[in-house]
Amino acid sequence: MSGERLMSKKKPAYPVSPKLDSYLDQYNRKIEIPIFYEDLLRFAGSVVVYDDDGNDTLWVRVYYSDSERLEIDESLKQVYSILHSDGSDRIFQYLNIDAVDYCTFGNSKPFRIKVRNILNDNFLYFYIKKTDASRIYGLELEHMLSPYHLNFLVHRDTLIEEHIAGIPGDVFIKDMLPNCTESEKAQLAKEFVKFNERCMIRLLGDMRSYNYVIVPMHDFDHVVYKIRAIDFDQQSFEGNLKVYRPQFFKENYIMVQMVQNKLQNDSVDQYKIEERSIVAKRIISSGDRINRLVNICKADNISLPENIELLSKQIYELTLDVNFKKCKTMGQLLDLALDFVKRNYQDVSMKQIIEKKIKIP
Repeated sequence: MSGERLMSKKKPAYPVSPKLDSYLDQYNRKIEIPIFYEDLLRFAGSVVVYDDDGNDTLWVRVYYSDSERLEIDESLKQVYSILHSDGSDRIFQYLNIDAVDYCTFGNSKPFRIKVRNILNDNFLYFYIKKTDASRIYGLELEHMLSPYHLNFLVHRDTLIEEHIAGIPGDVFIKDMLPNCTESEKAQLAKEFVKFNERCMIRLLGDMRSYNYVIVPMHDFDHVVYKIRAIDFDQQSFEGNLKVYRPQFFKENYIMVQMVQNKLQNDSVDQYKIEERSIVAKRIISSGDRINRLVNICKADNISLPENIELLSKQIYELTLDVNFKKCKTMGQLLDLALDFVKRNYQDVSMKQIIEKKIKIP
């Protein structure tokens, strides 16, 4: 791992094209909501939010004037109902908006809404952000190509995302990883290899440790750890291929060390092949939906010409597929990358069938 600075320029937000807007409408991602991102910016003041150790979380808790607070609360309850229920107001009496937090760190500058059920004190979060075509492509690709389904809504310039539960990667690495058993560390190393491969295949960038979460799952007598991306802002934008490989970020150095210590090279190669095969199967099973999304992306502008040129050369050097050098948009690169994975999976599968003389009914 080098000290190379992988990202230097702030990524701009890209508008949703008419074709992408139509796609969102077809797959029930587009729906009218009673409040917009800009409405939440009218807060009267804020206080810093600290964690349990007294550290600044980079979030501030905002508050609104009395004349606006009631309307904002009712609108946020409506958004919750649309996102998680049937959109009706009959559950409003059981809900309370406990907090509206605002983050000035990063590109998306999201609002985080905490909604509590007053009957049992259960609560959850959702996020309100400005719409960005890159982020929408990232969310949709994660929905189709990862093991996890995502729930989000778009209306004009406002994006609503459900909260992805888990332990932030940087917190886990600092506080919990040292206490993991050797077996758990080996399993985490395997998951990091798979996560690294999945991000590279679908061109999801900037997976530093605070942009993904570790999800512990209890399975009989042991704990299984999964890794989930939570930030999709850097979908298919940067030109440096290393940005799409979490292993090259200094924030993930401890995870990379763990892979080197716990896994042999043959095992790493095996897990990469497993992940490519799983992604290929998801591409095939997604059918028309992913084909339509990628075709829209191919004609869309979501990056800079110099980034596209650099990335096309670097992927060509990795794959030796000359078609990558001909790409003029990030969508074309994404299309070829997904097709490359799918074709190789199908070619290997057919070769195994022929060599082993497996009968197909």
